[in-house]
Amino acid sequence: MSHRRGMRVAVLTAGALCLAGSQGIATAQAKPAAPAQSPYSAATVADVSPTVLAAMQRDLGLTAAEAKSALVNQFDNGVTAGKLRLKLAGSYAGSWVSGKTGATLHVATTDRSAVAAITAQGAQATVVGHSFADLEAAKAKLDRASRRGVKSHAPVWYVDVQTNKVVLLSATPAKALAFAKSAGLSADTVTVKRSNIKPRTFYDLRGGDAYYMNGSGRCSIGFPVKRGTQSGFASAGHCGRPGTTTSGYNQVQQGSFQGSTFPGNDYSWVATNSNWTPTAKVNGYGSVADRDVTGSTVSQPGTQVCRSGSTTGWHCGSIQALNTSVTYQEGTVYGVTQTNVCAEPGDSGGSFISGTQAQGVTSGGSGNCSSGGTTYFQPINPALSAYGLTLYTGGSGGDPGDPGDPDPSGTWAAGTVYKAGDTVTYNGSSYRCLQGHQAQPGWTPAAVPALWQKV
Repeated sequence: MSHRRGMRVAVLTAGALCLAGSQGIATAQAKPAAPAQSPYSAATVADVSPTVLAAMQRDLGLTAAEAKSALVNQFDNGVTAGKLRLKLAGSYAGSWVSGKTGATLHVATTDRSAVAAITAQGAQATVVGHSFADLEAAKAKLDRASRRGVKSHAPVWYVDVQTNKVVLLSATPAKALAFAKSAGLSADTVTVKRSNIKPRTFYDLRGGDAYYMNGSGRCSIGFPVKRGTQSGFASAGHCGRPGTTTSGYNQVQQGSFQGSTFPGNDYSWVATNSNWTPTAKVNGYGSVADRDVTGSTVSQPGTQVCRSGSTTGWHCGSIQALNTSVTYQEGTVYGVTQTNVCAEPGDSGGSFISGTQAQGVTSGGSGNCSSGGTTYFQPINPALSAYGLTLYTGGSGGDPGDPGDPDPSGTWAAGTVYKAGDTVTYNGSSYRCLQGHQAQPGWTPAAVPALWQKV
C-alpha cells in the first residue's frame, strides 16, 4: 500500500482541547525573495541512487524530477534556516518546510521588524507570540515533571513550531491538561489533542540489517560506527544492555553491547569482532539499492525522510516534530523525532536517513504499514556524542573543491558532534554552526559554508 506524505494517522487529526487562552499567529504578507541554490545541492542529488529516488516516488507520490527537487530543497532550506536562526537570535521561533517537494521554507519570529530579513532570504515569515527558546523551556518543564514520577496521562508531547504551541497527545485530555498545569505551563503555550495513540517499541522481529541478542530476540543495525580503531554499530537502547552478546543476520558471532540507554534515551552501541567489516551503507533489501551514508546533518520538520527495516523494507514520509517526548510501557524517552513513516515490530533500531544524511535509529511508534502509522526515531548525533563514536562514512571523506590544508589549527575537530549555534575556531577565524551534524574529515568550516558561517 502506498502512503502519501500528506497522510496523517486518524488519532492525530482529532479535535484539540486547549488550555484557556489563544496565542495569535500572523503570517507576514511580504513577498519572499527568490532563494539562491547552494553549490552543494547538485552533489546532494548525485549521491542518491535511482532506486532510492524510486522509493521516494512510491511513498511520497512524487515524480523522479520532484524527488530530486525535494533533496535539493532539503539541503538548501537547511542552510537558510540555520543562517536565519543565528540572525534572529532570541526572536527565532522555529522553522519548517511545506509543499510537495518542501520548496517553501517558513521561519517564525516574535519580532515583526524581522520579517524583512526573513523574506530577503527567500523564506516565508510568520510572526508569533512565543520564541523557540520559550517553547523548548515549556516542554522541558513537562520532561522534568515526568522524570519526577508525575503521571503525564499523555504518551507523547512535543514543540509544534507551526502552531507555536507545546502539544500533548492524550486519550484523557482533562488529565493531560492537569499535568500541563501542574508542570507550570502557561495557558497560551499548550494544546492537548485527543488521541488514542499507544506507542510501543519495535523489538522482537527483524529491522534494518538483522542481528540477534543472546541468540534469541532480534533487532536491527542503525549505522556502522567507529570508536578509535574499534568497529561497531549504533542501534536502539531497548534492544540490549551492556554485556548482551550479538550474532549477525547469518547467526555468526558478532560482538556485544558496550553501552545502552533506555528509557530516557533510546540508543546503544555494539562493538563487533574482526569477522565484521563496517560499510557506509544502509540495506535496501532488494527493492531499493543500498543507500550511501556521508554525514549526519539534521533535517528540518517537513523534510522527507526514509526508513529501512527488514520487516517492512523501505518506506518514506516526512519529519513532523523534533525533540518529542514519548511514553512507552517501559518509560518515557525524550528528544526523539516524530515522523509519519510507517513501521512494524522488527523494524526497531533500523536506519532513518534523508538523502545521504543519517538521521537516527527507529525507536517505536503506532500503526502499521498497511493502514499507516507514526514512528519515532532516536537522533543519531546524541548517540555518537554520548559514546564517543564516529559515524562510518567509508574513508577519509575529503571536501569538494578544497585544495587541502596541511596545517589546520583551532578548536574544530573531525568526529565532533556540533549543534546549531556552536562556535569553533579554524586557522585563525571563528565560525558558527548552521546545521547540527558530526564533523567529517576534510569538511572543514572554511570549506563547507552549508554547515558553518564565518563570524
